[in-house]
Amino acid sequence: MVNKDFFQALADLEEQKGVSQEYFIEALESALTSAYKKNFGEAKSAIVKLNPEKCTIKIYSYKTVVSEVLDSDKEISLAAARTIKKSYKIGDIVQQEETPKNFGRIAAQTAKQVVMQRLREAERSKVMDEVNTKQDELVTGIVRRVENDNVYVDLGITQVEGVLSAKDQIPGEKYTINQRIKVVVKTIKEGYNAPYVQLSRSNAGFVKKLFELEVPEIASGEVVIKNIVREAGYRTKMSVYTHNKSLDCIGACVGNKGMRVNEIVKELNGEKIDIIPYSEDPSEYIVSALSPATVLYIHVNAEDKTSLAVVPDDKLSLAIGKSGQNVRLAARLTGWKIDVKAKSAVPSLNLEEENNASENYDNLFDGEDAFGDIN
Repeated sequence: MVNKDFFQALADLEEQKGVSQEYFIEALESALTSAYKKNFGEAKSAIVKLNPEKCTIKIYSYKTVVSEVLDSDKEISLAAARTIKKSYKIGDIVQQEETPKNFGRIAAQTAKQVVMQRLREAERSKVMDEVNTKQDELVTGIVRRVENDNVYVDLGITQVEGVLSAKDQIPGEKYTINQRIKVVVKTIKEGYNAPYVQLSRSNAGFVKKLFELEVPEIASGEVVIKNIVREAGYRTKMSVYTHNKSLDCIGACVGNKGMRVNEIVKELNGEKIDIIPYSEDPSEYIVSALSPATVLYIHVNAEDKTSLAVVPDDKLSLAIGKSGQNVRLAARLTGWKIDVKAKSAVPSLNLEEENNASENYDNLFDGEDAFGDIN
């Protein structure tokens, strides 16, 4: 069978779709072999070979030379084999080209199905490869539709829509059709027809990517975000660090007159952002993490990673935050359990003995459990 148009079509697909002929030919040989066996005998040992250089499709059957034929589909007698080639002996494999009637029609139908299937697979794979490069990245998309609580976002990738579910939205945000929004690609899953891409504006990674976009020192790695925690729509706490002693890492994040951080706050619809310096010293780290509250004394217990922070009476609500939010985020940021007490709750603490506060801590409460349940 010779079909130049068929092989030319494969060459055109390679040029237009970027899918190699070899990708199709391998699948076609397998499918055509199966089609041949299905129509001309499952028991036959046969293979279909495609040669794009000569534009040929050939079918070869294989039979083993035996002294007595028990299975004519797979075996051939020595006498019959020697009519083909005199040097054949028992155990040799005889290869013969076959051209069954009507196989051209069967081959055409099979080839069409295989090419279309492989083309869809190749395009789906290409889309997946492109989408996978966006994993955990900040992208700008266009809102195409809003259904129930889900927002569907065009990411600029053919056949791909990202989904912004209710839990991944910033509380209180409203979305309109054709609105341009920034999102971070949270999860990518391979779907039946197209990839399922889950987006987020509520996770801490979204804020981190915004800082990488706005702060060149973070993007270059000169300033490192050690940790970032968030309760979307309310407050974010982020600790930063730099090895460059001459660089003010907090100032770099805030920017001149707050320009950089204000851009991020604007994107987050006014969400509060606390940027604090990271410290290897847990006492210093916890005190900074409780910002904007002032801490008078701090005691840490390294054995079980618990701590007590004593604050002025009028700063207690600020340190704890609404519904415990400030201390809860501070605990998540530092990895320490933090209990906050007003100064009046520890009357035995001598303000003039600041240096001894940690040593005297165990005697402050007369056996009372000093640590609350806020984490």
